[in-house]
This record gives sequence, structure tokens and C-alpha cells, in this order.
Amino acid sequence: MTTVDVDLLIVGAGPTGLYAAYYAGFRGHRIAVVDSLPELGGQITAMYPEKQIFDVAGFPRVKGRDLVAGLVEQANTARPDYLLDRTATTLETDEDGVTVGLDDGTVVRAGAVIITAGIGKFSPRPLPAGDDWIGRGLEFFVPSFAPYAGKDVVIVGGGDSAFDWALHLEPIARSVTLVHRRDAFRAHERTVEQVRALPVDIVTRAQVTALHGDAVVESVDIVVDGVTTTRPCQAVVAALGFIADLGPMQQWGIEVRKRHICVNPAMQTSLPRVFAAGDITEYDGKVRLIAVGFGEAATAVNNATVAIDPHAKVFPGHSSEGS
Repeated sequence: MTTVDVDLLIVGAGPTGLYAAYYAGFRGHRIAVVDSLPELGGQITAMYPEKQIFDVAGFPRVKGRDLVAGLVEQANTARPDYLLDRTATTLETDEDGVTVGLDDGTVVRAGAVIITAGIGKFSPRPLPAGDDWIGRGLEFFVPSFAPYAGKDVVIVGGGDSAFDWALHLEPIARSVTLVHRRDAFRAHERTVEQVRALPVDIVTRAQVTALHGDAVVESVDIVVDGVTTTRPCQAVVAALGFIADLGPMQQWGIEVRKRHICVNPAMQTSLPRVFAAGDITEYDGKVRLIAVGFGEAATAVNNATVAIDPHAKVFPGHSSEGS
């Protein structure tokens, strides 16, 4: 059994967690960051590294992977101990700190914990017709656009991811067809309008009912109002959303509302020495944006600092004062 002893443990290595790691270093803490994914960056790295992000302060637009690269460089100034591809399974608090057990047997002892786990562990909603086709032309995420160059692509879904990928794949694919079971879409209206202005075939009140091919997909069946048509297709993207699961965190005794962790204005949870920030948090007026997560991370770190050292001040001064 390996024991890691730090001032602050951050559970979740997405954008909020990475910024929390930097800020904890600014406060002089020894830090460990644990994440169930094998790479840093959370959902951005796993789901949309090539997509442009428009709501991060200071960047009119920034590609997902570039944002993560900058956050990692910033976080590394704090020299955190990264514990990747491991899941936090147990959490116990006492008067002196918090003990967290990981699924590989590692035990982390910390003065405080900040949970920045986004939506928790997530898995994509399956495409019923896609059994046995994953990796053979069917994918749930698009980590790189290059493999779709010159192909006939069918995107299934009506949300933001479906329309974002249609927008980005249209210039490089031979054709893009977007299939959705309803006339109404869940995607941002501006993005829908942008896709409608492109030569993307949007098929509504429709379902992909079968994939055909030998080693890889070569065509798909699309049913519209009971009529089946077969279209050439070498790539299918099932953008049907994902299922979020807080996993073992639900057994830690933290107050949870609708799969989110309840926090007070100091970002403290219902457990002492345990804080949270980012998409996983819940409070009145909560807005789930990366930009909001950054502010919550700073608030959580500064208040966790007082939990670790009662003589410390919540506000440390501005970082520019030390430059």
C-alpha cells in the first residue's frame, strides 16, 4: 500500500481541477491531483479536444486541447503529484484532515479535499443499432477531425455536440448527414443556424436503424416516417449524450442534489475539510461554465487554506503583488 501525504488533494483533473492545482501552489500547498481518466483535461480531453471554446475570459476562442495545454503548464508550476487512471473510492474525515482511498490501494492523507470531478464518471448513451460497431466506424467522441477527411459521415443526435461536430467536420468530410429523432433540437440556436447554412443534410423525425459493412461500416439504414433508405457511410458519430455517475462519492456522506454536490458560498460541502468546485457543485443560481469553475476553484482553495491552517487568511492578496 502506497501512502501519499499532502496539504490538499484535488479530485478531478479537468479545467477546474487544474486551475485549483495552480492556485493551491500559489497558496504554498503540497498538492496531489487524482482522476479516473488516464490523461489530464477531463471531459475536454476525452470528448472535444478539437472544438473551439468561446466562453473563457481572455480568449475570443480557444481550441479545447490548447486550453488544456495552458492549464497544465500553469498547474505544473505548483509541482502537483498526479495520480491518474485511479478512482477515489473512500473518504473519511477527522479533526486533523481527510483520508481518501483509491481503487489501486493508494491512500492519500490531506489537510483538505476539493472535489472538481465535473459530472463524475461518464459513459456515452449507446446507439441501439451500433452494437459491435464501436471502433469499426462508430465512435461516440471526436478527439481528432483528420480521420474523417474525405468520408461520408453520419452524426446521430440533436444536441450541442452533434451540431458542433457537424460544423467542424463539414469542411473536411465528403458529406455530412445529421440524423435526429425530433424536429426540435437541444443545441444552441446560433450553432443550429450555422449548420443549416452549410451543405449538411439534416434529417429529422428519423432514426439510424442498422449499420452495414464487412470489417468497417460502409452504409447505414435511416428510417423516416416508416420508410427506410440506405446511405453510403464510412463513419458514424453517435452524439446521444452521456450518463453521469457520481460513483463512490455518493457513499461519502456528502449532501447531494440531482447528482450534484451541494456547497455553501465558501464552496464547502456538508463535510468538514471537504470542498467542491466546477460543474459538480450545486447552489441557488448555479451556472455551469468553465469560467465559473475557475472562480469557484479559487474560492475553494482559499477557504480550504483556512481549514488546513486556521492562522491563514482567506484572501492571500493578488498574485501580481508578488511579481
